Amino acid sequence: MTLKLTSGVLAAGVLLLCATQANSQAGADAVSARPEQHGGPAPMPKPVTASSRPNATGGERAYLEKCAMCHAPPGMGVGLLARRVDEPNLELRDNLTADYVIAFARNGIGNMPAIPRGEVSDAEMKAIADYLAAGPHPQEVAK
Repeated sequence: MTLKLTSGVLAAGVLLLCATQANSQAGADAVSARPEQHGGPAPMPKPVTASSRPNATGGERAYLEKCAMCHAPPGMGVGLLARRVDEPNLELRDNLTADYVIAFARNGIGNMPAIPRGEVSDAEMKAIADYLAAGPHPQEVAK
């Protein structure tokens, strides 16, 4: 079967293609302009890491190295805990006991996997648990 294109059909196809691309670009421009017009979403908080707190020692340092990637903003654990508790940031809580922290860390709960001794030693776990149990530990917001 042979397809014959006339100059009119070809011109209509080119116009349709150009119009589609123009509409796509206009839509993309509108979406990208929206955050500026309305102030946009709040920026993500900077991750809390050992390098962001170079003076941290003991349980705080162990917490930053082993737990903060999930349990400090913007970690996944903070978002998941926010659905269940009033204060999802573990460092800001005042109701954690060392035994509670150790039990949940070693056994896991919900989406949090159990943390084996090969990843966090008993001494590190105790230091982390004691640090969190002594909270809350409010931190200055870095700008």
